[in-house]
Amino acid sequence: MSLTQTDDVTFATQPELVSRDETRNHQERLFRKMISYVYENNAFYRKRFNEAGITPQEIRGLDDINCVPMISKTEFRETYPLGMCCVPREIIREIHMSSGSTGVPVVMPYTKDDVKQWADCMARCYRMSGAAPGDPVQITPSFGLFNGGFGMYHGAREAELFVIPTGAGNTERQIRLARDFKTRIFTAVVSYGIRIIEIMNNMGIELPDLKIGIFGAESFTDAMKKQIRNGLGVEPFDIYGMTETGGVGTLGMDCRAHQGIHVWEDHYYIEVADVTTHKPVPDGHLGELIATSLTRQALPVIRFRTGDLTRIVSREKCSCGRTHTRIETISGRADDMLIVKGINFFPSQVEQVLLEIPGVHPHYQIIIEDVEGVKDVRINVEAEPDVTGYMVEKHLKERLGFSPKGDVYKPGELARQDGKAQRVFYEKKTK
Repeated sequence: MSLTQTDDVTFATQPELVSRDETRNHQERLFRKMISYVYENNAFYRKRFNEAGITPQEIRGLDDINCVPMISKTEFRETYPLGMCCVPREIIREIHMSSGSTGVPVVMPYTKDDVKQWADCMARCYRMSGAAPGDPVQITPSFGLFNGGFGMYHGAREAELFVIPTGAGNTERQIRLARDFKTRIFTAVVSYGIRIIEIMNNMGIELPDLKIGIFGAESFTDAMKKQIRNGLGVEPFDIYGMTETGGVGTLGMDCRAHQGIHVWEDHYYIEVADVTTHKPVPDGHLGELIATSLTRQALPVIRFRTGDLTRIVSREKCSCGRTHTRIETISGRADDMLIVKGINFFPSQVEQVLLEIPGVHPHYQIIIEDVEGVKDVRINVEAEPDVTGYMVEKHLKERLGFSPKGDVYKPGELARQDGKAQRVFYEKKTK
């Protein structure tokens, strides 16, 4: 069954530029088709629909989407490994999965068409950043079950780029290869961009050919974008996608206007909902992103609660000419909110505030101390010698409303990781 076939030539060749009405009509058609598809091809979805008392015939379009049950990571884990898959095993061509921090990973299978859809979305991201055929692209995310490396690779092949598939780690070699092969495009998890800058400075090497940086997998604050822009000399782009939607780049990226992440609405329908009630919030209000696959074949998600917090920035045409809805950079995760002494905050807020302080480096630790049920927070930072603990505490108090304990370390003293940075640590203590 083809979920993407269309007779609309304009939509097939320039889906990002068509009118809002054309996009909506396209989504309506694919949504109705997808509801029938998952009901007919997967026992899990069929049971969920039956328990909700609905049939595909009753879902006439997107106006009825609130009748459809939501899903979350819980359902992925309860149906591990392939209980939500809609195709027979013999046509699966690839799988990727999450890290499985709870012990049971989230698995995403791909058919040949799904790999093509992923490659198309990623190639679109590359082109939107200004990449052109033949440009050298260095892919630093790992190649394995984590989707980052392979997603960047599939898209680079589709965009006809010159692929340098370094994978993760060995930062000094990464820098030398970027210099030797005149890398123009660099892809990485956000925190690894900072690690590259640090090692470049230690080595005394510059990368004058590097122009485009595509970063994902972690919260990407404006302060961190500024650090990477200044340190690497690149134009940084915030790419968005996750295992459950099919991998990096499947949901979208910001364009060169940097006025929000363009969502690939020809492939996904999104909602922004209240974290507690799961009811829609008005455009411009913060909420949890809910994603529905419109074109994936092996395991399409229907009303998947991503856990990511964002807001609709605009549904109007962007200055770049694209018409797809734009969302704000992900500000955090609903389950990452920390509550200490009655103050609610997210790690990304701490990062933004710390990097406002002159002399503070983008390496920090948020340590939540639990002393027999009573929580306190300690924030350790790296900074230049003229930055004091009092300065850090005072700024955090003014901006976030609490005064944490903590220490100021010399640059390079806090532990480093080549992959995703660990920012939050938990310590249990007794009196």
